[in-house]
Amino acid sequence: MKTEERHDGAIGLDAAHPQTVLRLLAAGQQAAAKAVDGAIESIAAAAEIAAGVLSSGGRLVYAGAGSSGLMAMADALELPGTYGIAHDKIVVLLAGGAASLTDLAGGYEDDIELGRGDVARAGIGAGDCLVAISVSGSTPYTLAALDEARGRGARIVAVANNPGAALFKDADVSILLQTPPEVISGSTRMGAGTAQKIAFNMFSTLVGIRLGHVYDGHMVNLKADNAKLRGRAVRIVSDIAGIDATEAARHLETASGSVKIAILLAAGADHVATAETTLAGAGQNLRQALESFRPKG
Repeated sequence: MKTEERHDGAIGLDAAHPQTVLRLLAAGQQAAAKAVDGAIESIAAAAEIAAGVLSSGGRLVYAGAGSSGLMAMADALELPGTYGIAHDKIVVLLAGGAASLTDLAGGYEDDIELGRGDVARAGIGAGDCLVAISVSGSTPYTLAALDEARGRGARIVAVANNPGAALFKDADVSILLQTPPEVISGSTRMGAGTAQKIAFNMFSTLVGIRLGHVYDGHMVNLKADNAKLRGRAVRIVSDIAGIDATEAARHLETASGSVKIAILLAAGADHVATAETTLAGAGQNLRQALESFRPKG
């Protein structure tokens, strides 16, 4: 496996000048990031599946162990706040559960029954999408979770950093992030983890876009639950609707904090209910909903 091979530049690393070490580490991260370029099509296909599942009322499930599981968890936990996706529609299966957040012990990743049991306990099945991630593509916990979810009818996206990974065998979409050998051999939290983080950023952002939660680069379905985000919501409404901050804040208050509804009110919706009906008819897509309030011709 490439991720276990020795990096050519690592010879004498422990005796090198600190700045030389850091330049090599930076180069390794940059080289790993380029691996994402070869996965664009598969990431797009995966996002299409996930967006379809979520728009149909299903759940998006992330499953992994070790540092890969942490990368998956980081992406999953951002989705409700960033794109307003309901918490109960996002599931994280991290080998070892909460215990792994304080002690990332390696034994959990070998537990096949734990992988199957986590999927069963979460009730994953038809109508859901499970994203399974493993650098090697052969982690027993992740393979077992994938197999159990597939057997229960879930759609499967597999992410791995080694070609020919076992994880790809039964996946609907396979995302290969073929990263070069790590500067510290086997330390896959580095290059491989960087590529995984970038790929997840791309995947979940495209999911948000396909769900209609992005307009001209704005997060129009964000959950504004602190002062910073409330200020951002005002700026988003002001920018898209072309109104001042005071008026934007007024519309947001009327809309109970919903950015999309506030924008539709500013565009001419006579009532919150009208805006909600219009948005529902547009499949929650703000751009399409706004067409209903633009002058014809």
